[in-house]
Amino acid sequence: MDTSTCWKSVLSERLPLLGHRNWIVVADAAYPSQTSPGIQTLATGQTHEDVLSHVLQQIDQSPHVRPIVHLDKEIDLLDEAAAPGIDTLRRFLDTSLNAFPVSKRLHEDIIADLDAAGETFDILLLKTNMVLPYTTVFLQLDCGYWDEASEHALRSTMTAAT
Repeated sequence: MDTSTCWKSVLSERLPLLGHRNWIVVADAAYPSQTSPGIQTLATGQTHEDVLSHVLQQIDQSPHVRPIVHLDKEIDLLDEAAAPGIDTLRRFLDTSLNAFPVSKRLHEDIIADLDAAGETFDILLLKTNMVLPYTTVFLQLDCGYWDEASEHALRSTMTAAT
């Protein structure tokens, strides 16, 4: 099986098993191989745009999860002179991610969170052929049928009952 279909098969097999606190990462070509036991890294051989679009489509078809998106804060400071093609990618990300909550944080902080999560929870990291810096899209999965407001209401009810 070639890499263009292998990663899609792995995603298709793993997504039903993933849930709250798992992550799916769509990474650029230079993203490091991390050693946390829960991180599985696959080289896709595909474009960043194609991989992200497919992942978001698969998540959209999975009612048990929804993504919380984390992007590198550094991406906002890059310009075309330093990273030719970055403006086009930013427009693609803005369009692709507009339906989701997006937080922008320092790259090293997100990697540290991912590394810590990989000690306990599964992470699927899909490396693309993207050669622009700070373009990794971190999708922290959350429960698709229970949101923060519902959890807060439940906790308030529990506190009031004691």
